[in-house]
Amino acid sequence: MAGPVPEPAGPDGVEGVGEAAEAPPAPAPATPTAPAAPAAAAGSAAPAAPAAGRGRRDWRGKRPFWGGLLVLFGGAEILFTLRAPLPVVLHIGMQGLAGYLVPAVMVVCGLLILFNPTQRLFYSVLAVLASLASWLTSNLGGFLLGMLLGVTGSCLTFGWLPDQPLRRGRQRREDRREQRRAARTDTVGV
Repeated sequence: MAGPVPEPAGPDGVEGVGEAAEAPPAPAPATPTAPAAPAAAAGSAAPAAPAAGRGRRDWRGKRPFWGGLLVLFGGAEILFTLRAPLPVVLHIGMQGLAGYLVPAVMVVCGLLILFNPTQRLFYSVLAVLASLASWLTSNLGGFLLGMLLGVTGSCLTFGWLPDQPLRRGRQRREDRREQRRAARTDTVGV
């Protein structure tokens, strides 16, 4: 195994033995023509990844995200079971337009809950009615799974309240995350 690599002689003529921690490098003299923007850009590129995750969290926090997603998945599941290539597909209840209209209404309500949360109460009531109607119109509510997803998502949406203070555990996690982020920016700045 090779030994320590000798470093070139410094300004005082003494060779180093690979321990850079003893003598910190001298700062380079600042010239008026050298731009300082690349150093600032390199420091600002590191926190960009957490900011993207924080933006998604903020978007999800301002709407009944999980309720809308469950309603959307419930409607999609019912639509899928209507056209599923199963050897024996159960067709109980009305066929035709109502079988496709009810789950389509659920999918639209799920999307509207996600992208227009101000009218979430109306959309959740409409989605729960469509979910319950799917029992009669669409293979027993997509073999019960789509109907249960739709009803659960509608209930989550109806019970969601905007601008609630964070629970204690969530507030502690957010505080720790902010402290870590501040410590990271302090060490990057050094």
